[in-house]
Amino acid sequence: MKRQNDRIKEKDVIFELWRKQREMNQNLLIKNANCYIDGAFVEKDIFVIAGKIADFKKDCCGFTDCTEVDYSGFYVVPGFIDIHTHGAAGCDVNAAGLEEFETISAFFATKGVTSFLASILTDSPENTRNILDVIARYKAMQHSGAQLLGAHLEGPFLAHAKKGAMPPEYLKEADLDLFESYAASGVVKYITVAPEVPGAGDLIKNISSRIPVAIGHSAATYAQAKQAIDGGARVSTHTFNAMEGIDRVEPHILGAALESDIYNEIIADGAHVHPANIRLLYRLKGNRKIIAITDSIAATGMPDGTYRLGANDVELKGINCFMSGTATRAGSALTMDAALKNLMRFLHISLEEAIPMVSQNAADVFGLNKGYIRIGYDADFAVLDKDFNVVNTIIGGCVQL
Repeated sequence: MKRQNDRIKEKDVIFELWRKQREMNQNLLIKNANCYIDGAFVEKDIFVIAGKIADFKKDCCGFTDCTEVDYSGFYVVPGFIDIHTHGAAGCDVNAAGLEEFETISAFFATKGVTSFLASILTDSPENTRNILDVIARYKAMQHSGAQLLGAHLEGPFLAHAKKGAMPPEYLKEADLDLFESYAASGVVKYITVAPEVPGAGDLIKNISSRIPVAIGHSAATYAQAKQAIDGGARVSTHTFNAMEGIDRVEPHILGAALESDIYNEIIADGAHVHPANIRLLYRLKGNRKIIAITDSIAATGMPDGTYRLGANDVELKGINCFMSGTATRAGSALTMDAALKNLMRFLHISLEEAIPMVSQNAADVFGLNKGYIRIGYDADFAVLDKDFNVVNTIIGGCVQL
């Protein structure tokens, strides 16, 4: 309880500082930063106006309402973007209200995350619409912490054979009318579909020009997966997990995901996917087609114990999350700052090579004005020390603790 109370107090302090800076409409000058620009680190000063990167200058351009921060000796990188998370800090997306989303956003900001999608675990249509309504209301609010971009529907058009933690009673054949009822909320930005589910091909063709479609939770054949990719699917959901593996005579969905030019989500905690398989993926795709995700759940940032994930009880033991009483994995307790370090360690790569996988690639898939340190882009940054720990996060030009 003390830990939770401390987190609430910390969140209140962060929000108060953020509110004061926003109300004063202060501009920001970041000085002496080692900035990640166009794939390399260069020493730059960054001038921010109204939440946007305005110029690379050493002064406030005549503005008097300017906050200066000196980041000598620190790395300033694009803020991390998590496109697949079910919650954190004791809060489950499927049961979250406005206060819970505020807690999740504040927690993510401490991990370098500047924006995220809330992943809705397959649920009843009624509860799914309720969650979408909460997300819409939260997006319309002023709040500190990471920016909630919208919703990721992880289902309900998924395969029973690879359901993972998905409640089987809510899995359905592809249904465009049902999808449209969810899309009417205005916050559905991403969906995972199993290619072999009846009607999936037509659904993907219909909606892939509107939002990115991922394939996953699937036992699809190579041909079925390839058809989905040719139809517009652009991403593989938590690659290697909840999908049929490669056989010598049937590559299945994994083979199609690895062979094609689509993006690949990866949970880089070392438990969901062996580091050797992550290295294989990196050799095949490089650093511009891999998107690090957390697939985090309410247990993230919390001590070992029992937590909720949708309708499921989940046991957290160390870095592992299992559905209670089973060996079935149910999300993770990973954070994006840890994912960055793990990718560097597993792949034996530099910070420069790892950065696109936690920021730029997600921004490219979703067409965001984020993920890069460029003039005109959102001033969303993670500030790292020499050991790659997050020391500050800046969101929309406002410094978070």
